[in-house]
Amino acid sequence: MHDYYFRNSSLNKRIEKMIIEEEKKKEERNEKLLTDLCECHLLLSYEISSELLSICMSCLLKVALKKEENEVTQKEVEIALLALGNIEFYEVPKELYLNELKEIIEHQQKHRNLTSLAYQSAWQFFIYRFYANGFLEDTIANELHFGREAARELEDLIKCVDSKRNTKENGGKEAKEVLLMWRWLYAIYDYLPMCELWNEELVGLLGSIVKLFRAAKDNYPDFRDDCLITFGRTAENTAVEIGAFLKSGAIGLFLEEVKQSTLEDEIMWNCLNFFLNISKRLKEKEEDEKKEEERKDKKRKIFERMEEEGFEDIVESLCDEISIQNEKYYNSFSLNISDYFVSG
Repeated sequence: MHDYYFRNSSLNKRIEKMIIEEEKKKEERNEKLLTDLCECHLLLSYEISSELLSICMSCLLKVALKKEENEVTQKEVEIALLALGNIEFYEVPKELYLNELKEIIEHQQKHRNLTSLAYQSAWQFFIYRFYANGFLEDTIANELHFGREAARELEDLIKCVDSKRNTKENGGKEAKEVLLMWRWLYAIYDYLPMCELWNEELVGLLGSIVKLFRAAKDNYPDFRDDCLITFGRTAENTAVEIGAFLKSGAIGLFLEEVKQSTLEDEIMWNCLNFFLNISKRLKEKEEDEKKEEERKDKKRKIFERMEEEGFEDIVESLCDEISIQNEKYYNSFSLNISDYFVSG
């Protein structure tokens, strides 16, 4: 987490000055000191100048490209990538990182030489860049296969979260796994609502989020809300086929949760928002005859499932409370029951 106040501190100014001075030494520079300074700056600073960005990127990528498989090198690489993954939502010239980061991720996919945190951090850097500049999408989706890799990492972490374990008794191992799940989920949250190159791997990723929700909701209720918010935002993305929500199990998950929730729960708002988005999109007729038939088929399947779960009765019973709650939430939800359905 960046410290907003650190950027104006005398310590930060001292670190910046030391980085520039050490970089100017060229052949005489202390590479270990420069690396440590760059890592401190990226991990603690709220902002970074273009001059320091160039120095830090060059220095830390040199460390991150090390491929020796020993514990010391793994830790060096992990910290370097963690620092790079901390550079948030602003543009970084692609010539400073693109080839190197691709090489790091591709090598990991073949040899599995990175720690889990290091691998996630490398992806985090790419996702932040995509958020700032969408030109990376083909690289992320089709060359490096984010959907496949994020799903695999997420499902490995899900297996490790045992509801009966005590984190104090196992040396905090579960806490590290939970932290990694948060990091992957936040990266997914930033990526899915904006991606346009939708593919089958991303459908699989939606299925993994459903699994995460089911595995963690009893012991990590915050995961529940974040998973549903991610689905809700993704449903607004017109590049995402509605069939992906059916195939991944997301539709069924939302219907199950609606039956168990009350309006006071934030989860109910997330569920209604999801169905509003699905409904709006499925009511838009397609000009292409084949796509129009597919749209009608999806509408039928989803509506039949809604009927089975008693969705209409649930929403109707909430009408008065929705009106009351809208006063608090600035009329964010429709009072027209038909807006929540895909049968029209």
